[in-house]
Formats: sequence, C-alpha cells, structure tokens
Amino acid sequence: MKSKKNIILQGPPGTGKTWLARRLGWVLCNERQSDRITLLQFHPSMSYEDFVRGFRPGSDGKLTLIDGPLLTAAQNARQDCEGDYVVVIEEINRGNPAQIFGEMLTLLEHDKRDPENALNLAYPRDGEGPFHLPSSLLHLIGTMNVADRSLALVDMALRRRFAFFDLEPEYNDAWREFVIERGYDESVVDRIAVRMTRLNEVIEADRTSARTTASVIRTSLRDPSPRRARTSRSAGTSG
Repeated sequence: MKSKKNIILQGPPGTGKTWLARRLGWVLCNERQSDRITLLQFHPSMSYEDFVRGFRPGSDGKLTLIDGPLLTAAQNARQDCEGDYVVVIEEINRGNPAQIFGEMLTLLEHDKRDPENALNLAYPRDGEGPFHLPSSLLHLIGTMNVADRSLALVDMALRRRFAFFDLEPEYNDAWREFVIERGYDESVVDRIAVRMTRLNEVIEADRTSARTTASVIRTSLRDPSPRRARTSRSAGTSG
C-alpha cells in the first residue's frame, strides 16, 4: 500500500471488503474514524464531474466550478504534509472507471505523482496550471464484487494502476470461534461448515459453474493459502 498507493479488494459479497478497507484507512491515518478518510460509492450515473471536478448550479442560479472528493482529498493532503489521506471507493466497478477518472488514471500512478508528469485538468480554474497528485500522502482503496457483471468495465488501464487482493469466505476454525462467540450453537455451526463444504465440492466439480459462483460459498477447513487474503468474518457481513 505504501509503495503502490492504490489497491482494490475484490471478492464475492460477504467477505468483509468494506470492513477491511475502512480499517486499512484507519491504519494509514493512525486514527480510528479519521476525518482524513473519504468514503464514497461508485454507481452507473457517476461522472468525472462528480468525482474530480465539475460545474454545479449555485444559489444565485449560476454554474459554479466545484471540486469533487478526489481533488478535495488531494488538496487537503498537500496542505497537511504530515498525515496520510485515504479515499475509499466502494463498488469501484459499478461505474465507468475510465469516464469517472479521466486524466486521473494517469496521475494515479505512484511514479507519476510529481510536477514533471502533471497534466491539465478537464475543468481548470483561471490561472491554474497542470495538476499532479501528492507523491506520498494520498491512498486509494477500492472494493469490487467479483460476482457483478459490471466487471467488464474494468479495463487494463485501471487494473495496472491498482494492486488487487482477493478475499474469499473461509469457514475455518477462526470463523467457527467468531460465530460461536455470538451465541450460535456449536452443533449448528459444525453442520453449516460440513454442508457448505460438500456444496462447494459439487460446484467445483461442475465444469459449467462460474468461478464467481463457487467463490461465494468457497469453504475450507485447511490452513489458508498465503497467496490469498482470506477472511473469517461471517457470510452475512456487508461488503
């Protein structure tokens, strides 16, 4: 995170993507519920004007140029110079990333956050020169639902600018302890683990099943693989 600056947590629903994204923000900001964390969600009608900068009608009936959450966080990070700032984007694949980010797709890269790689914004203010993102103090954390058809909108231009981490549901001992501590009967929890394991085996044996379908109910009582970020939170958790 410190080197790449931008990451995406991807996985099926219920794997704790939002939960983890916010806590990563707390760690980077060294503060719980920090006001240096900006939370937003992409959606199909999201635009560059919403996220970066665009014109909005003012109280006087005239259009006013307003900075979006990304530019606001960038300016705050540049003025602060001491604390880290984080932008958490939920459902980053629900919008059209290429349209929403615009020239920021280039400026997001960790090795292009300097004056030499600055670019003119689509809506510059009077007298404003080329813009670049702060070199070290601004981080982007996105979440992505791998079972969503809008994955097709996530092109390689975006993928190569973010580091991707997979989160998968894991019905292991940690999950078992977590659920039992919240009042569930041990025998019921054990039956759930066994049945979900069997169901997962059936789905994995079916060559016609989509990978995302199998991932939603993936279970394992073995040690988690070090190549994947796994979560022991219950399947009913949001994110």
